[in-house]
This record gives sequence, C-alpha cells and structure tokens, in this order.
Amino acid sequence: MITPVRAAGMCAAGVLLAAAISASPAQRLPSEPRKQFGASVTGAFEGWFYNEDGSRSFLVGYLNRNTAQELDVPIGPNNRIEPGGPDLGQPTHFLPGRNYGMFVVPVPREFTPQDKFTWTIVANGQSTSIPLRLNNDYVIDPFKEIAVHNTPPLVRFDEHGPGLQGPVAVVAKASVRTVTASAPLAVTLWVSDDMKYTSGTSAPLATPRPPVTVIWSKYRGPGSVMFDKARPAVDRSSESENEPSFKGTATTRMTFSQPGEYVVHVTANDYSGAGGGGFVCCWTTALMKVTVQP
Repeated sequence: MITPVRAAGMCAAGVLLAAAISASPAQRLPSEPRKQFGASVTGAFEGWFYNEDGSRSFLVGYLNRNTAQELDVPIGPNNRIEPGGPDLGQPTHFLPGRNYGMFVVPVPREFTPQDKFTWTIVANGQSTSIPLRLNNDYVIDPFKEIAVHNTPPLVRFDEHGPGLQGPVAVVAKASVRTVTASAPLAVTLWVSDDMKYTSGTSAPLATPRPPVTVIWSKYRGPGSVMFDKARPAVDRSSESENEPSFKGTATTRMTFSQPGEYVVHVTANDYSGAGGGGFVCCWTTALMKVTVQP
C-alpha cells in the first residue's frame, strides 16, 4: 500500500499549505461549456522554472473543451507562438480535456517580467490566446515537491540507456525509430519511481491507482496514430517487489496511417495523478521521433 511521505510524520500543516499554494497551476482557464464537438482549444500556462544552468523555461499545457473531438491544428496562423515563432515546439494534435505540462518553451536570457510570448490557437473557428510571462507568482519546481521530497518518474527507452525525468518533453536518442506505414511499432518503456506522492490531505485516495501511469498520444504528424494501448499497464519487475521504490515496464504498439515524419508524446504520472494532483509536480514527459516509410 502506498502512503504519502511526510517530514516529521505529518509535516507542519503550514508547510504543506505553503507548498500547495506555491505549486498550484498559475493560470485560471476561462470557464466555458464543454461540448462533444465544435468547442475551442486554449493553451494553459502552468508556470515557469529555473534550470540547473540558471536559464529559465515556461511549462505549458492546454485545454481542449471538446469531449469527443481530437483536433489537428498545423503550425502557422492557427497555431503560433509569437514573437520568435510561429513554431516554438508546441503540439499540433490536441487530445480532449485538460492536458498538463505537455511541453516547455525556453525563455530567452534577456527576457524581463514585462516581456511575453503569446500562444494563439484557432480551432473550430474560435481563436484563443494566452500570455507566457515571468511573473514571480508563477514560479514552480516541477522536478521536486518540497514538502515530501517527491520527484518525477524516471523513463528510459532502453533498459540500460540514459533516463529522462521531469516535464522536459525532449527526444531521447534511443527513441528515434523508423517503421513502414500500417506496420505496428512496438515500444517498451522502462519506468522507475520513488513511490512518494503529493497530497493536500493525510487521508488515503478514494480511488486507488497504480504507482505510475503512462499515457501515449500523437504530438505531430501528417496522419493518424493508432495505439493498441494508449494507457498501457506498467508491470512491476520482480527485482523491485521487496523494495520501497518502483520499477516496471510498459509496452504499447502504435500504427501510422500514412508515411511522413511523426512525433509521439508520452507522459508518465506518479501516484499524485495528472498535473501532480494540483501541485505541478511530479510527472515526466518525453517525445519520440518516428519516420514512417511507404
């Protein structure tokens, strides 16, 4: 049974409250009714953080208000980040619902709190725009939750290769693949986690969930991508059965409808859940480039 780790047993309530406030998602998204089809897509600014080298990055997700409509919006007038764009690494494929911290935008070193990027999305004839700013109220740490020292899962595309950790959304060298159109591509992830999680309460979760959950989705590409398991189960390895941490593997098979260059996205959430349970920590994102040949 997984339980939250807390300093001094429970940790001071004030510390937990302060952590929750400081790590809460920065942006309040406009409240609009959701529909199955025909609704808008809005970018979501989760906050900004310092990298180890002192540089800064914006963490960005989105809200697709359609409950049954996935949309493709190519880079250009209808999907642009300016200035400097229109392409600053954002997705062109949008899943239904709220998708947290899908990608990062590097902040220019000369950026000031008065400067901003603007991400504009035009979907179903409706235009929405959000600003990305260096507001001090939006500073986050998606790599470590301070109250319980929770850290994101570690993801590898090769059992003995380098790992990715945190919402970095970069392409691992081991993830680059080539496949033929309509031929299934099997991809296995090796995942490990500290089995800590972030919660604003000492009560157990009403609905138990696995230590790590994996979500695959198309990120960019000319055709559709079909997954036999977009949310494959992460099978725990026997070597970690008696350890306080978690190790496991998850395999999915994906099929591409037509030739071209694709980018596929994967998110690994720890026990805190999507969006870190509201704490903007701790999950990991990675990208996989796939060349699909005729």
